Amino acid sequence: APPSPLLPASVASRAPMPKRLPWIVVVSITISASSIVDSLSFPANPRRRDAMSNVNAAKQHFDMPPEISEGGCECSEEAILAVRLALEAGRNMTQHYDSKGTSDENIDDLGISTKMNDADFATAIDVKNENFISSEISRKFPSHKIIGEETTGTGAVPPLTKEKTWIIDPIDGTTNFAAGLPLSCVSIGFCLNGQPYMGVVYAPMTNELYIAVRGKGAYRNGVRLLGCTGEKATKTLSKSVVCFEFGYARTEEGVDNMVNAVRRLLKHGVRTTRTLGSGVLDICYVACGRMDVVYTGMAEEGWKPWDYCAGLVVAVEAGCTMTHLKDNDKADVGGGGTMRSGYDFNMYSKSMICGVNEKVVEQCRKVVLGLQ
Repeated sequence: APPSPLLPASVASRAPMPKRLPWIVVVSITISASSIVDSLSFPANPRRRDAMSNVNAAKQHFDMPPEISEGGCECSEEAILAVRLALEAGRNMTQHYDSKGTSDENIDDLGISTKMNDADFATAIDVKNENFISSEISRKFPSHKIIGEETTGTGAVPPLTKEKTWIIDPIDGTTNFAAGLPLSCVSIGFCLNGQPYMGVVYAPMTNELYIAVRGKGAYRNGVRLLGCTGEKATKTLSKSVVCFEFGYARTEEGVDNMVNAVRRLLKHGVRTTRTLGSGVLDICYVACGRMDVVYTGMAEEGWKPWDYCAGLVVAVEAGCTMTHLKDNDKADVGGGGTMRSGYDFNMYSKSMICGVNEKVVEQCRKVVLGLQ
């Protein structure tokens, strides 16, 4: 395949076009994945060969759909940059994952520092990823604003303006990452005119890359996610996999609120419940139908803009409904008195519910809040 016109020839893909997806335009994302793994240090044993085989098999999964990579997309350059940065940041996470539980593990390498309490912490890799991503964005787009989780820390989250703004979670699911559990990701969102516009999410241990741009669709490893059709459109609460995260709430009232919500769900009847430990992946998994609903906001476990931004674009472009769980905050209510949803969602809210269709969202919301 010829080099992509959007990228230098040195990083453009040299792989043949995959036959099963003839509409894919192969750009740097594929070769970035291989070059990332080629640069890793593997021990001289068969694992090296196995790892390289897995990467070679996975190369084609990081192809960029032309709806996003070509000139008709307003943020094609930003999307391509976000994918490169997400893959690089994912590489920074693999050494700890590979060494966890082995004689190579050194817990001091994580450089854990607590924030609000022992359950809320960051690692040195969180900081390294955010510094790397932010510096590369600033170098490429010096006029763009950046809101990052680790830069913000425990301070007030900077307001989102009409200026072009990136919202970064360098590792979503830090507790999973530190424990060696595979469900964590790098999340990079981009906002235009004060609303989410593009999202890139990369989960290095499952080797999954989500890309979505407003009006251009959502994709996992180059394949477009289904909209609200078929089973997604008809899903009801009793047949749903419902996800929630307990977060950092430890007060008696907060714990009671969260646990009682789960009790109401189980008594009402759901297929099952899940807690995965990564809010961004929760939303992405709802977007692709692995789960049916995710909610947050029953206590102090409410999320932040970096937990919402990239995943919101993925979910909305996949036909999901994303709105607020509660209407206690005036900022969560729109002009017509209804809760804000979709791209109008208030990313500074402490409550959210996202589901595969509008009906199941409303069913779940009423049960969780004890309204029925």
